Amino acid sequence: MAKRFKVGDRVRWNSEAGHVSGRVIRVHTRDTEYKGHRRHASEDEPQYEIKSDKTDHIAMHKDSALSKVKE
Repeated sequence: MAKRFKVGDRVRWNSEAGHVSGRVIRVHTRDTEYKGHRRHASEDEPQYEIKSDKTDHIAMHKDSALSKVKE
């Protein structure tokens, strides 16, 4: 079963530029369009929209790519 993050959780992920952290701003549980691409999501495998702490860039990731950051 997938890890569950909720809106407001601080998470970290690995990008081309290194590790990035940010806050979950939305949880998708149905397929959605994101930056021109179809992103598959379900109740069992949600996708998370995250806003970067440093750049305010919005990214979308599966929970397997994320780890929770302790406050």
